[in-house]
Amino acid sequence: MLTDVYFPRVNGVSSSIRTFARTLTAQGHRVTLVAPDYTADGEAAAAAQADFDAEGFEVIRLPARRIFFDPEDRLLRASALRAALPQLMQRRFDVIHVHTPFRAHALGVRLARATRTPTIESYHTYFEEYIGHYLPWLPRLFSRAVARRLSRRLCHEVDHLIVPTSEMAAVLEDYGITTPATVLPTGLELGEFSGGDGRRFRTAHGIAPDCPVLVTVSRLALEKNIGFLLQVVQRLVDEFPELLFVIAGEGPDASRLKRQVEALGLDGNVRFFGNLDRRRGLLDCYRAGDLFVFASPTETQGLVLIEAMALGVPIVSTAVMGTATVLAGTRSAQVSSGSVDAFAGHVAALLRDPPRRAALSAAGPVDARAWSVEVLMEQAVQLYQSLECTAPSKSTTSSGERPAATAS
Repeated sequence: MLTDVYFPRVNGVSSSIRTFARTLTAQGHRVTLVAPDYTADGEAAAAAQADFDAEGFEVIRLPARRIFFDPEDRLLRASALRAALPQLMQRRFDVIHVHTPFRAHALGVRLARATRTPTIESYHTYFEEYIGHYLPWLPRLFSRAVARRLSRRLCHEVDHLIVPTSEMAAVLEDYGITTPATVLPTGLELGEFSGGDGRRFRTAHGIAPDCPVLVTVSRLALEKNIGFLLQVVQRLVDEFPELLFVIAGEGPDASRLKRQVEALGLDGNVRFFGNLDRRRGLLDCYRAGDLFVFASPTETQGLVLIEAMALGVPIVSTAVMGTATVLAGTRSAQVSSGSVDAFAGHVAALLRDPPRRAALSAAGPVDARAWSVEVLMEQAVQLYQSLECTAPSKSTTSSGERPAATAS
C-alpha cells in the first residue's frame, strides 16, 4: 500500500488505511505500507508515529515536506521516490494498492509498470469540492475542470478502483472514467468502538451531568462545514442556554472557527478539544454527547457517523454524498436538510425528548454491524485475488523466489 498521508496525521484516509492493513494482517496476509515520515514535526510526532508503526505490519517511511496551503499534510520528496523505487522493485508484491493521488500514486504506477503487478487505487476524497476550499483564488469552473481532468488521468493509470459509495461511483462515471470500479466501504473495527465513559469525560472537563451536550469529531477544515454547526448552536442557545458544543479534532480552519465562536457570542457554549487518544479519550468524548452532529457535504463515506452509531450516540446529520449511503435506512439517526433552521429544529426536538434519544441510541450498535470491517474486507481480498489472477506474467525477483505477501 502507498499513501501520501498516514498517522500520526489524523483524518479519515489514515483511519481507512490502518483498518485495511490491520485487518489484512489479522487474516494472515503480508502488508507493506509506504507513507510519509512525520518525525521532523518534533518529539511528540515521532513518538506517535513509532506507536502507529508497531501494529503488526511493515511501514516504510519516506522523507516528505510540508504543503504551503495545508501545513498538516505532506508531499513525499521526489528524491525519496527515486531512492525507494529500486529497493521496492527487488521485492515481490501480488497487488499494489494506492490510497492517494499525489506522489504515492506516481510511485505506485512506476512500481506496477516495472514489475508488471496489478494496481488498485482507492478514491477516498471528493477533490472537485476540496480544491475550491484550499485554492479559493482559482475560478470555480476552472478548479472543477482541473479536478475532473486530473481524476481521469490518474484513474486511467491503474487497473481497478475502489470507491466507498455508489454516490462516488456515479461522480466518477460522470467524469468519463472508464476504469473498472468496485463499491467497497472501508468498514469499522467494531471492537475498537465499544465502551467509553461519557460521565468520566464530563467530570474530567467540568461539564455538569445534566448539561445538554452536542459532539462532533472532525478535522477542522472548511469542507467539514463546522461553521454551519456553530450557526445551529447559536439558534439553540436561547432555548438551551447551558448547551455545550464539543469539537474534537484539529486542522487548518481552527483559528477561523475560534474567531467565529467569539463573533457569535458562543464562548461559553463551545469548547475545542483537539485530537483525542483513540483508545480512551475519543470514546469518552463520543459517549459524553447527548447527540452527535455532522454536516460535511464532501464525505466519500463518513466514518465518524459509523463510530457514533457503534457507541450508541444518537445522530443528527445531513445526508450528502457518502453520508447519504451510511445513513440510508438507519434507525439511529435523524437526517436533516442543510438549512440552519431545519437542523436546529431537529436537534431541539431530540433534546426535548429523552425517550426518543434513547431509542436512537439503542439502534446505533445494530446499525453499525452493517459496516463491520471483517465482512467488507473479505470482499477486498476477493478483489485482490481476482486482479492477481488476471495480471500478466510477472518477472521473478533476483533470487527467483516469491515472498508470501498477498496484499501490499
